[in-house]
Amino acid sequence: MQQSAVNFFVTEKASQEVLRIAQENNITEPILRIRVVPGGCSGFQYAMGFDDTIEEGDHVFEYGGLKVVIDQFSMPYVNNAELDYVMDFMGGGFTIKNPNVSGSCGCGSSFSCG
Repeated sequence: MQQSAVNFFVTEKASQEVLRIAQENNITEPILRIRVVPGGCSGFQYAMGFDDTIEEGDHVFEYGGLKVVIDQFSMPYVNNAELDYVMDFMGGGFTIKNPNVSGSCGCGSSFSCG
């Protein structure tokens, strides 16, 4: 496990929703892995899901019973970003507010940095 000066934030709403989903799926010690993967029209996409392990070199953040892990490749792309959960007329969903994004595609599913 690596602790460092980088930051990643999770709102209380997002943390509660992830913990709710974990409980629904009988996951007693949830580890949420957030990754940046190549793809989409703008170059990168976010991938998010539960994991059972923390790998060597992962950055680990804790939010009220929820561990969030981000690998070394992804961390520079999401440094100082924030995971939120928003509700609107169409329902709810997770969103990442990322100050490192320099552009995104028209459909909003991929982004570029730099």
